Amino acid sequence: MRSALAALLGKEQDLEVTATTWDAFPVKARSARPDVCVVDADSPASESISDVLESAGRCPDGRARPGAPGCSRCRSALLALVTAGRPGALRRAFDARALGYVNKNGTPQRLLEAIRKVARGERFVDESLAFGFMQAAEMPLTARELSVLSLAAEGRPISEIAKSLHLCNGTVRNYMASVIRKTGARNRIDAVRISQSAGWV
Repeated sequence: MRSALAALLGKEQDLEVTATTWDAFPVKARSARPDVCVVDADSPASESISDVLESAGRCPDGRARPGAPGCSRCRSALLALVTAGRPGALRRAFDARALGYVNKNGTPQRLLEAIRKVARGERFVDESLAFGFMQAAEMPLTARELSVLSLAAEGRPISEIAKSLHLCNGTVRNYMASVIRKTGARNRIDAVRISQSAGWV
């Protein structure tokens, strides 16, 4: 998808496009200093969106850029590509201070419109994602519960999760019980399935 989008956007005369993987982004961003970073918020790597974007900071003239909180932490503006029905991805992008949100199933023209608006420092939200934002605002799990659930989704046993998070086994069991209750799941496996479907983990 990344290559196809880059080829499509590269046809626009007013856009200069560079495509890269998450791993290579920090180095590429420091040299390219992009005005807008279009990222796949559905990707598991998107958990590090905020940290990765700090690598793209550019303030050569000493002024804050669009989407940046201030000169000391200015960075590229973020435009998130999201699948409707995955409020977890929306929440991660929102927490990373994304300026734009585009439905992956939208038209290329919609994406181009969003890129140009975000480049001007204007907010863009695809109306088809409105319900997802309402769901994202109601996300029931705490950060610690999400950490436990994420490790459980990898198939790790209680003891390994506890060791990884520096918790006792009983505390991890309590967190998992809370996750199961809050998600309305039947068991741990069902809680993982529900949360992955929503994009929380």
